[in-house]
Amino acid sequence: MPHFILDGKEIQFIQGQTIIEAAAKVGIDIPHFCWHPSLTVSGNCRVCLVEIEKMPKLAIACSTLASDGMVVNTNSVKALSARNAVMEFLLINHPLDCPICDEAGECKLQDYAFDHSVGESRFVENKVHKEKRVSLGTHVMFDGERCISCSRCIRFCDEIAGVNELTFINRGDKVTIDTFPGKELSNPYSLCVTDICPVGALTSKDFRFKSRVWDMSSTKTICSGCSRGCNVEMWVRNNEILRLTPRYNEEVNSYWMCDEGRLNTFKSVNADIRVNGPHIKRDGTLVKAGWDEVFALATSELKSYNKSEIAVLGSAFATCEENFVLAKFAKSVLGIKNIDFAKHEKPNSGDDILIRDDKSPNSFGAELAGIHPLKDGLNFQNIMRAIDEKKIKALYLVEDDLVSLDEDYKKILSKLELFIVHSSNFNSTTELADIVFPAATYAEKNGTWINFQGRIQKLLPAVMTVEMDRSLDGMAMSRLDKFGTEFDRWGKSKKMNARPIWKIITSLANALGTKYKYQTSEEIFDEMSKTIDLFKGLDYQRVGELGVKLNVTTLAKVKV
Repeated sequence: MPHFILDGKEIQFIQGQTIIEAAAKVGIDIPHFCWHPSLTVSGNCRVCLVEIEKMPKLAIACSTLASDGMVVNTNSVKALSARNAVMEFLLINHPLDCPICDEAGECKLQDYAFDHSVGESRFVENKVHKEKRVSLGTHVMFDGERCISCSRCIRFCDEIAGVNELTFINRGDKVTIDTFPGKELSNPYSLCVTDICPVGALTSKDFRFKSRVWDMSSTKTICSGCSRGCNVEMWVRNNEILRLTPRYNEEVNSYWMCDEGRLNTFKSVNADIRVNGPHIKRDGTLVKAGWDEVFALATSELKSYNKSEIAVLGSAFATCEENFVLAKFAKSVLGIKNIDFAKHEKPNSGDDILIRDDKSPNSFGAELAGIHPLKDGLNFQNIMRAIDEKKIKALYLVEDDLVSLDEDYKKILSKLELFIVHSSNFNSTTELADIVFPAATYAEKNGTWINFQGRIQKLLPAVMTVEMDRSLDGMAMSRLDKFGTEFDRWGKSKKMNARPIWKIITSLANALGTKYKYQTSEEIFDEMSKTIDLFKGLDYQRVGELGVKLNVTTLAKVKV
């Protein structure tokens, strides 16, 4: 393989790679603003100037192809002098508003000013002033004075989102970003421009001025918005989720995520309608009750029905582990065959970039974990029909709002004699329930989801519940080493009295006389790896941060 020398180190490369690409592949960062690995080269910031032996002038690393035997210096006197000059030029008209800038702590200009600038400007004239607080669209705010004209946002809209919405206007030191006449920044991925903006010129209206980055913890997890399963960072302060940002995974979502997933999927975790503790219906109203009381009531009620009169509905929003325990509970404890889950398909709502028609994150995983009718059992539609005909009298539902899928289900579900629901939030379905167990959200538990590609990916808790406060899950415990006293910082914050679904089912199974000994979600996953062929050889460590692609092509082959 060809190689070149970079600052005395031998770097191998693939023909066609630029210097900056080859360096990035081996973890060497050449300073840059305009270059982005998923966008075309523009070469207009000039910060990546390097000195190449036998070349008369400095070259920009982002557009200069690597060649065999090339000797490149990024820290020579000429390269450093040029970089300092470029930084001085970029900072001439840049406002000194770092203390109030949302990008502080994540700003490339701030970092490079510290590392590659002389720290003093020779410019004593008045700075050029441009428009501030310009609304480019529903979600994005623009500050013209902070913009360094790197063109990343323009190229993203053109090349990734596939829409021409942004452009440069004016010339010289008056140049700025604007939308095309009659247009606004409204594509479904508009907030990605705030991620790739290297300065604080483009900011999210939703997150603007909410928190400093150093005041939040970040947790690597998965978006729940659709079956894509975008990798994200979940940012939390005082036990409240403040934002989601995309996390790089080239096999799933690259550097991007949609606005819907970014803005709306986590709001239910912070919502005022959270189910905070177990509830029982008394005199037509759900009232709070103790855990022991609810378990006792659920146990006695379930025992009063024949197996053929009970149905269980899992969820494509629950984890693989939770669905696995639920399927096991339905088969071995309740002894029923009527098991399934509701699909959340919205035809023609997806696109060719990331968004999928399936608006649930774990349809693949739910079925693989055993949530499907057994032989002679009823599927979802037939379960609903049997409830309507009063053949099914008791329904056990996990983490789903059926009424939101079809308003007609409200009338059908009202015919049940016993309706037990696991839910994180009160909704139109919980209004009909006799017993409501408070379910931990995806942000409050460990577990795995499987996306539409068959890639199994791991969730990590970012928000603490009362249950976690008492006894942290095994995986959550490992986070203490990484995030220090983050859980301690949450100690005085509001925590929900909710539990992972698998933990509630374990307690209920034990109350019904079948001993489940699960203490952590990892123990459930270990059992799955021994009983489900596609999981064999897997554990949480191997799944890791980026997930593992299962060796499967169709769901028809993987039913258990």
